[in-house]
Amino acid sequence: MEGLSGTSRPRVLSGIQATGRLHIGNYIGAISLWADNQDKYETFLFVADLHALTIPEAVKPGELRKRVEDIFALYIACGIDPERSTLFVQSEVPQHADLGWLMTCVTPVSWLERSTQYKSKGAAAQSVGAGLLCYPSLQAADIVLYDADAVPVGDDQKQHVEMTRSIARRFNSIFGDTFKVPELLMRESGSRIMGLDDPTAKMSKSTAEITPGHAIRLLDPPGQVKKAVMRAVTDSGSAVDFDNPLAAGVENLLTIYEVMTNTDRAASQREFAGVGYGKLKNAVVEVVNDRLAAIQTKFRSIVDDRSQIDKLLRQGSEQARAVAGVRLAAAYRAVGLRQ
Repeated sequence: MEGLSGTSRPRVLSGIQATGRLHIGNYIGAISLWADNQDKYETFLFVADLHALTIPEAVKPGELRKRVEDIFALYIACGIDPERSTLFVQSEVPQHADLGWLMTCVTPVSWLERSTQYKSKGAAAQSVGAGLLCYPSLQAADIVLYDADAVPVGDDQKQHVEMTRSIARRFNSIFGDTFKVPELLMRESGSRIMGLDDPTAKMSKSTAEITPGHAIRLLDPPGQVKKAVMRAVTDSGSAVDFDNPLAAGVENLLTIYEVMTNTDRAASQREFAGVGYGKLKNAVVEVVNDRLAAIQTKFRSIVDDRSQIDKLLRQGSEQARAVAGVRLAAAYRAVGLRQ
């Protein structure tokens, strides 16, 4: 497949919902993976602000746009280069909502009701809107609009990509071969970072909003990072013991350290075998704060230049609309809405 640049690189697409504030789980599981592979893939990345509306009672209209722009700026601060990747905001590309309706029409309700997100968020909500139920159909539209060969995501999004594959196949079976069926692309290590306070549950933006010490957010100050890590749950022991199965909390800290230092488990064994948990935690604090310092410096330089961020938002959306329009037109033709 020939990409926008005229190359034959495979194309990837991914995004993060504009709810909560980004944390190191988002960075390790998704954003750093995107940044590392920009030259390998033709990359489309977006801020999923339409998906932020699925629980309308939780929406804060006065804050939403700023949060969208902060996430956009954090993508760049984390290493996403707007000259090498197409970076955009979902709602500024209307083809997402248009195709979302077509995909909703071909998606069986029974599939939607099996969604983990629908079941977990629906159970916590006072009432459940149709947007939460139909979330996977819009997400399928997000992906297939760009003829994505693969979707690089964290482990928590695996079900959604599988649902996209199923919806694309169903559309193709009914209306003819229209959409590419994408593959899943995940890290071998670090695809799911767990909560520091509860290492049996994945690190969550929504949980971090109400539970101090659950996550390390990308804009947290050094002292807050240290406080969260030093209070992280480990186990009843006092030292790292690689001769026995590691407790979930210890495994989580080691994974964070290894990804942040670009090392592997063998290196961790040499450095931390028999070492007290305090030393491991201090090592994690140091490498995380070093990485976040660089990210935060770049972030501030981006958000302080209003004209530049406006230019990048406009540039990315124009590029995305040009590509998305082609696939939407093909879908309209397939269902008989266009000649």
